[in-house]
Parts: sequence; structure tokens; C-alpha cells
Amino acid sequence: MAGPDRREWLGVSAAGMLATGALSAGQRKAGPIVTENDRPGSPDWQLTYARFDATAKYRSSLIEGYASRTSVRAGQQISFFASVQQPGPVSIDIFRMGYYQGLGARRMAKLGPFPCRPQPTPPVADKRLRSCAWDPLTEFRIPADWPSGVYLGKLSAGHHRYQSYIVFIVTDDRPADILFQCSTNTWQAYNKWPENHSLYDNDRPDKKPLISGVRASFDRPYAKYPQVVDHSLSLGSGEFLLWEYPFVYWLERHGYDVRYCANEDIDVGGADFIAKSKGFLSIGHDEYWTRKQYDSCLEAVKRGVNFGFFSGNSVCFVIDNPSPRVIERVGRYGGIRPGEEKYMADLPVQAPSEAGLIGAQTVSPFNGSGDWTVTKPEHWIFEGTGMKKGDFIPGLVGWEFHGDPAPIPGLEVVAAGTTVNSGLASSHYEATIYPGPRGNSVFNASTIFWAMGLSSPPGHILPFVHDGRPLGPDPRVERITSNLLARWLK
Repeated sequence: MAGPDRREWLGVSAAGMLATGALSAGQRKAGPIVTENDRPGSPDWQLTYARFDATAKYRSSLIEGYASRTSVRAGQQISFFASVQQPGPVSIDIFRMGYYQGLGARRMAKLGPFPCRPQPTPPVADKRLRSCAWDPLTEFRIPADWPSGVYLGKLSAGHHRYQSYIVFIVTDDRPADILFQCSTNTWQAYNKWPENHSLYDNDRPDKKPLISGVRASFDRPYAKYPQVVDHSLSLGSGEFLLWEYPFVYWLERHGYDVRYCANEDIDVGGADFIAKSKGFLSIGHDEYWTRKQYDSCLEAVKRGVNFGFFSGNSVCFVIDNPSPRVIERVGRYGGIRPGEEKYMADLPVQAPSEAGLIGAQTVSPFNGSGDWTVTKPEHWIFEGTGMKKGDFIPGLVGWEFHGDPAPIPGLEVVAAGTTVNSGLASSHYEATIYPGPRGNSVFNASTIFWAMGLSSPPGHILPFVHDGRPLGPDPRVERITSNLLARWLK
């Protein structure tokens, strides 16, 4: 049974807070995010021209770069590295990503031009590690008035037309309603730069991709994302623009008080860092966590922080940092399940199941597409949506998800259904919510694609994978999200 048509969606949601169920202008919380988004946006943050190498097809050696830090605070120094095929001038336009009158970003600084030259592609080191040791193009101190956010440095050459990105996060320790964790470990795990050197590439005869003994370095450019969606704007920007940006755009459009961080900030700052906010958000594709991240988040739930896993395949693999800015997959949260042996091996580090935190876990088959179907319409998260049992949001589930709910007291399944992958193998998902010990709650949307139901910012592309696709912004997704945030932030 399908849900109401679009006119009915708008009607039922208009009876609530707004047509979108988001914060009204009078409810927008005065603070750095609202002030920042009232400043003029910049339409030219997107790459206009990108060209990829013929052999290393995800790389653009015409112009590429990376930053010395994944996460940085105002007042700290960051170095930018760049390489070009032929010597020539290179400039960096730095943009902060947000809403900004619908333009999606604001230009914060223009650096250069600086003389740039070809820099060496590093040799393959132990455990297939490719780590650059380039000379910096420039060093830059983050201004004191730059608010927390996701920043893109747009590299432009003066001697040809091609461009690429450098991505970094400005974080802070201020108390804010929402802590938005970017899935930086997963961005790097899938990074193939320069050729086939992600955590999924190895030399095993049995071709199992999910093993230990392979390392990835943050000291290298991000290649174009290699699967699910062919998007040139992922060149240099990791997975941020693919899965996380629509949620950022929506939050900042509606004036939510949010600060941003990388996975590593949770590892370093622990539960104290998380507890400066009322709600913690995991968005999109958040597959790789250290054990300290897991323990810190579980502790934060016990302290009363609300958690929203608007994501899929989250907290699936344990990573280790054998040296600074290097990651290695070393374990499977909860151990390798039956049916996963054909993909996984040699993951010796033991860790609890991710379901103990999320409420559900990655299930096998763990790829597929499907509709997000309501099972408990009387739950408060559906207030104002007009949804009934069996109503569904088409194509919202994919390409990975969570299921098999944990036996947590008070846990409720609010949506559930079947997925099918491109090999026609079926699987299942369950979206869940369970109560924390201090009136808080933990929500699991059970899909990587949730953010795509919130907004369609400039430059965003909807994926088509496993024979299905999400349809873009949906007022019901917006209302469910705003209902959760309203309860968490009161």
C-alpha cells in the first residue's frame, strides 16, 4: 500500500510545524550557524572541469592535493599539498559548506596563486600503504572566527582549466545542540588513490576483500569515489558530497545549532567531547570505527546523549591506527557472521556487536535496495506525517542497512521490509528506536540514503544501485527527522 500523494504529504505536514516539519523562522536558534548562513553564499564552489587519468581512472594527476589534518580547530595551522603534471601556478579557494540562500557554500578565503610542480607518487610500502611526503604548497592558520563546518579547498591551475578538491573539517569544543560526525575513516577506507589502493584492494588468491593486513593513509589525495554513483565532485572530497552533504544543507537551512567533527575527534575526545551536545548524528556511510569510538559513544548514551544513526552499514569494522594518519581494518564488530565468510577473513580483533549501540546490525546480504515501510505508525516519530501501517517511502533503503534488532529493553521496530540486490538475493532491514537511561533515545534509520530524503543541494546526484534509487526530498522524511530532533533538543 502506497502512502499519500505529494499534495496530501504537504497537507498533513503543514498541519504540524511547517510544510517540512522543520524549525520555523521564530524557532531558529540564534548562534554561529544562523549568523554564518545569513552571509552571502558562493555559487562557484563546484568543480567546473575535471579530467581523469586514462589508466588510473579515478585519479586526476593534472591537479590533485590533500591536507595535513583531517580535522582542525580555529587558530591551528594546516598545510595544503598539491601536485600538477606540468609546473605552473595553483590557487586555493576555500569554501565552507552549508545552506547560504540555497547556494550551498560560502567562500572563506582565496590563497595564492603559488608555484606548483609535479610531486612523486609514493611507492607501495608494507601492507600496500601509499603515503605521500610532498612539499607543502602553502601553510594556513585557521582564522579565529571560522565556525565549525566541513570545508572544501578548490584547487585551480593557472596553466590549464582543470580543478579538484581538498577536504577538511573545522571542529570546536563549544556546547552545541547537535554534533555531526563526518565518516572520515570510511572516506579513506574506500579511497583508491593512486590506482587500486583502498582497504578493499589486496593480493589474496581467494579475492576476499574484507581482511586485515591492508593499510590506508590520510596523507594522499582522495580519488573519485569508485562505486554506487559516478560523481566527479567526489574528486578530492571523499564521500562527503555523496551521502552527508544533503543533511548538512538541511540542518543549516533550518537553523539548527550544529558543530562538526571527524571520526578521529571522537577517538581523541571521547564521551566528554560528545556530551557537549544533546544529540549525536552518524550520517550516510559510517562503516569504520576504532574500539575507543564505540566505547565512547556507548558511554555517551549512558550519560543521556541522544543518538541518530541516519546511516547504514555503520560501526561494521574495527580499525586500528598503527601510526598517525594511517588506518587498518583489524576486526568485525560482533565477529564474522554466518554468510559473511565468503567476503571476510583474518580479522582477529574482537569487539561487541554494533547492535548493542545502534539497535541493529549490518545483515547479510548487506547490499540491496528497497522501500522504507512503516510498521508502527502510532510512534511519536510519525506525528504529523499522516503515515499508516504499510505506507512506504519508495527507494529510501539502500545500498546498505541494518537489521536483526538487539534485545535491548524498550526497543521498538518502527519500519521494516525486504531488500533485493542486483543478483536478486533478498535481505531485510529494521529501523529501530530504543530508550536511553536518562530520557534520551537512540534511533536507527537503517539506510545510507536517509539524507537524500531531506534535501537536494547544488551538485548532488541521486544514486542508482542494485536496481533501485531514492527519489529525493520527501516531506515525510523531513518530518520524522524534525520530530526526532525536537524531542532530543527540548
